[in-house]
Amino acid sequence: MSSPHSRLRTEWCPSIPRELMAGAVATFALIPEVIAFSFVAGVDPAVGLFASFIIGIVIAFTGGRPAMVSAAAGSVALVAAPLVHAHGLQYLLAAGVLAGAMQIVFGLLRLGVLMRFVSTSVRTGFVNALAILIFAAQMPHFIGANTATWAMVGLGLAIIYLLPRITTAVPSPLVCIVAVTLVGQWLGLPLKTVADLGHLPDALPAFAFPSVPLTLETLRIIALPAFAIAMVGLLESMMTASVVDDLTDTPSSKNRECSGLGVANVAASFFGGIAGCGMIGQTVSNVRYGGRGRLSTLFAGAFLLILMVLLKPWVSQVPVAGLVAIMVMVSASTFDWGSLRALVRHPRMSSAVMLATVAVTVATDNLAAGVATGVMLSGVFFTFKVARLLHVHAGTGDGGTRVYRVTGQVFFASADMLVDAFDVREIDGAPVHIDVSQAHFWDVTAGAALNKVVERLRKHGSVVEVAGLNQASRDLILRLDAAPE
Repeated sequence: MSSPHSRLRTEWCPSIPRELMAGAVATFALIPEVIAFSFVAGVDPAVGLFASFIIGIVIAFTGGRPAMVSAAAGSVALVAAPLVHAHGLQYLLAAGVLAGAMQIVFGLLRLGVLMRFVSTSVRTGFVNALAILIFAAQMPHFIGANTATWAMVGLGLAIIYLLPRITTAVPSPLVCIVAVTLVGQWLGLPLKTVADLGHLPDALPAFAFPSVPLTLETLRIIALPAFAIAMVGLLESMMTASVVDDLTDTPSSKNRECSGLGVANVAASFFGGIAGCGMIGQTVSNVRYGGRGRLSTLFAGAFLLILMVLLKPWVSQVPVAGLVAIMVMVSASTFDWGSLRALVRHPRMSSAVMLATVAVTVATDNLAAGVATGVMLSGVFFTFKVARLLHVHAGTGDGGTRVYRVTGQVFFASADMLVDAFDVREIDGAPVHIDVSQAHFWDVTAGAALNKVVERLRKHGSVVEVAGLNQASRDLILRLDAAPE
């Protein structure tokens, strides 16, 4: 049995140097996306950067998935943008507080188990779609770029992929950042820098309540956006946690992650930041480079503040080309290339769910929409599959009695099949024995279907006997007042 000290070390810092370096890599991967997402939301980049710092620090302690990086995210920015444009930043901050409170309640009610309804096909589609979106987000930096930009991206990718063959002592993305910056400065190349992406913070975030009236009208304005932010954030965080579970072969507490994200979003909103959620690209980057504990998450948030405030003059000179190279690497490593081969081997329905998740996500630029589509299709396909397992076998017993043996699951999708299996013209008033010992009746529609069959047969002169109802099915039908005599 492990001691509390060893468990604490495993959860927080299995290897301090690797945790710090992995967290630093994740921080550099955060910078361009957070700034870009801030523009999507219609807020100053400082709002997104402050939020990412606060969320990273808080969720390192409150989250349920060690090594997971959470920050201001694109999916949340898309939901938040209409509220900002219509009512301004302060209403967004108020919505962030309300969304965080909803997420805390979601976790306390232990609703994280709903992730069990997300199939592997949906998760694979989610990961692949995100990889495509990450790569697509880099396209504006390539379109119309000069030769120097292309050359520096190439140099960065060469360092990222070739350096690990020589040494893994230092994460290659960090070396990429330093090398591209030094070469660009030394040669005086005309490169776009981080400073060109937007205004960087020049002071620490300050605590303040959102400046909105405490009225029912304010609640009406922020309620729906807050609910959307809460649900999108939870969905993306739960999916990201599941990806890390698979990458590290370790479990996580989904309920704690829900509540932890809520606490982090409340804190971020009180410090003037936009709400956020799990960042799968940066999380994968963190894990790929050795992040396994909470220290990497904590350092990713702390290092972001250090870079943005204390090292602002240096960070502002980092070429965007270096950051683009890192994100291209993250995109390539995030994509599940094996899923392309699996399209041929897997059942068609599973492949269709994965492709639909990718297609909707990429088309809408909304991870929540893609996952919702995938979950819906999974449910529909599963319902059709289970419905087809219902069989009604007809035969003849003693004295000309018609014997029907029902096997399988009777519910709303298969109830009509049960009804259609009994042809009153063929039975022509003969006695009927219905054996349901190998069947189960799940819902109101199933109970009503059995009742309909019995009444229809009796109406045409048949004496009907139903045998073999299990206790659960009998209780359901009795509650519906539909039990046959």
